[in-house]
Amino acid sequence: MALTKKGSRLITVDGIVYRWRVRGKPTYAQALCERPLTLAIEQADCTGSVLLVSMPQDHPSNWIGGPPVPVLPSTVAAVVRKALAEGWRPSQPAAAFHMATPDLSPKLRTP
Repeated sequence: MALTKKGSRLITVDGIVYRWRVRGKPTYAQALCERPLTLAIEQADCTGSVLLVSMPQDHPSNWIGGPPVPVLPSTVAAVVRKALAEGWRPSQPAAAFHMATPDLSPKLRTP
């Protein structure tokens, strides 16, 4: 499986270039805030395993109206490093590597 280039961004983590993308339109469950935002990451220069990450925030285009929390490049870099430490091998063809992250990004909270 490969990510589409349209809507994706490049990031360099420890000298390796990765492509990452958040789905533009939420799935039905994401729109209702029943499922979390999913981030897809792959190594940019080869077709290997894709990393699918469940983020601890709602999709920015949800229908409930929750505050949008951006996915920052620093968060993506931290996720890539964590996935590599947990055994993700992006250059080797394999099934998608699934991972859930703890809260790595700043959230907008109301007191």
